[in-house]
Amino acid sequence: MAAIVGWAHSKFGKLEDSDLEGLMASAARDAVADAGIGFEDVDAIYVGNFGGFEKQGFTASFALSADPALRFKRATRVENACATGSAAVHMGLNEIATGKSRFVLVVGAEHMTLAPGTEVGDILLNAAYRKEEGETPGGFAGIFGRIAQLYFQRYGDNSEAMARIAAKNHRNGMENPYAQLRKDLGFEFCNTVSDKNPYVAGPIRRTDCSLVSDGAAAIVLTDTDTALRRPKAIHVRAAAHAQDYLPMSKRDIVAFEGCEKAWGQAHAMAGTTLDDLSLVETHDCFTIAELIEYEAMGLAPKGEGARAIAEGWTEKDGRLPVNPSGGLKSKGHPIGATGVSMHVMASLQLMGEAGGMQIEGAKLAGIFNMGGAAVANYVSILERLR
Repeated sequence: MAAIVGWAHSKFGKLEDSDLEGLMASAARDAVADAGIGFEDVDAIYVGNFGGFEKQGFTASFALSADPALRFKRATRVENACATGSAAVHMGLNEIATGKSRFVLVVGAEHMTLAPGTEVGDILLNAAYRKEEGETPGGFAGIFGRIAQLYFQRYGDNSEAMARIAAKNHRNGMENPYAQLRKDLGFEFCNTVSDKNPYVAGPIRRTDCSLVSDGAAAIVLTDTDTALRRPKAIHVRAAAHAQDYLPMSKRDIVAFEGCEKAWGQAHAMAGTTLDDLSLVETHDCFTIAELIEYEAMGLAPKGEGARAIAEGWTEKDGRLPVNPSGGLKSKGHPIGATGVSMHVMASLQLMGEAGGMQIEGAKLAGIFNMGGAAVANYVSILERLR
C-alpha cells in the first residue's frame, strides 16, 4: 500500500467568503506544503466532489488553481455519494500501487450551502434509489428515519442510545478546531424533543442529524519507500471497498451488510482484528447509522449496539474510541470532503498531533466512510510508518 505524507483541512461550516474552487485550491496548497514537496512533483490529482449544490459541474480542474505548476497534470473527479472522499483516496492509492505515480494529491470538497435549504434534501436524494425512494419526505433524513423505525421494530426503542451518541460526538467536537458546531449539547437536550430539538423524520430528532456544511480536506500520497524518507508518514495498511445494491428493498437495511463486508476485507488485508485498533472514525451521518455500525464492525452483537455507548466503550477513554473528532455530527459533513477529512483526523491521531482530540498511545486507526444507505462502503486501516 501507499502512505500519507502531508495533509490539510479547512474549517467546516457555512463558508460564505469561499467558493468551491477556492476551497479546493487552498486545501491543495496547504497539503503540498505540509508534505514538503513542490507542485511540480505531483504526478496526478483525484478530486472528490459530489456536486449538485451549484450549477457548476466538471470540477476536477479546480485543483489546478492551487499553482501554475499543476497545469496539464492528470486530474480526475471521483463521486460515490457520501463516500466520495474515500473513493478519491482509494483511487489515489491504486495510482501509487500501479507505479504510475510517485506523488498523488487527493482533494475533497463541497460547498453545500450555496443551494437553498429547501433544495438540499432533494439533491441528497440523488444518493438514494429514485425509482422507489425519490419521494421520501424529509430527504435523506427520511431515509434514515425509516431505517431507525425498522431498527426499533426489530430491537426496541433505541432513542436514548442515539441521544448518547449525539452527546458524545458533540462533546468530542468541542476539541476539534475544524468542527462546524463546537458545542456540548448534553445528553438531556439530545434526548428531549423540544422546539429546538424537534422530530425531523420518524424517530430521528434534529440532534440525530449531521450538518449541511462547506469545507475541504486534502492529502498527499506516495509509495512506502519514498515515505520512509519524509518527515512524517502514515501507512495505509488496508483499504477495502464493498458496493451493495442501491435499492433498500433488495437488502436487510438495518444490517449494513456492506459495512460488515468492508471491515472484514480490511482486517484480512491488514492482519488485524477490531481489538487491535486504537480508535475509529465512522460515518455518523445520522446517529442511527453509528449505532448500526457498532454492530456491523463487530463491536457489539446485532441489536445490542446500545451497550457500546451506554457502557462507555466508544468514549475517548473507552474500549474503542469512536469519532474522537466529533464525527460528522459535530465536525460537519461537506460530502466530497468527508472521507478525506477522516483520513486527516486519523493521521493526526497517529502522529500524536490531535491536540484535545488525542487518544493516548494511538497505534492503529480505522476509518469507515459510507455512501448512501450503506451502499458504498469504504474502510481504511492506518498506522504510523515513522
